[in-house]
Amino acid sequence: MRRRTFCGILAAMAEHGIDGSDVDAIRRCLDAAVGLTPIEALPHLREAADRLTELLDETMADAVLRGQATLRAAGARAGLTENAVGPRLARTRRLAAYADERGRVTAAALERARYDHESGAPRPAPKTTTMRFKPRRPT
Repeated sequence: MRRRTFCGILAAMAEHGIDGSDVDAIRRCLDAAVGLTPIEALPHLREAADRLTELLDETMADAVLRGQATLRAAGARAGLTENAVGPRLARTRRLAAYADERGRVTAAALERARYDHESGAPRPAPKTTTMRFKPRRPT
């Protein structure tokens, strides 16, 4: 049931303007995990999860910027609480520049972002590096 739901989500996203290459990349990660031992499948599943999370966050950012949803509605449609949406939007390319000092995009910042995007002058995204786990000792 869970896999069917996941595939249904991917299919629905592909039909409504989501970049097919992102969906294909997630599928390739999942396909690479098929038939492997659990320990061998883990990196492929982690990559699929990371890519799906990024796609979900970018899609929420697009929806709220276009005025298709409020922060609360976007979170509800994505299965998230309202409090989880702000930090996730702050990690996106389109809204990272509008995050506050707590690392959240607020409703007021979203209004500014909408205005900037509609006027054709969005703030440039800040340069960030992705945090990755680094083991203390080699394994």
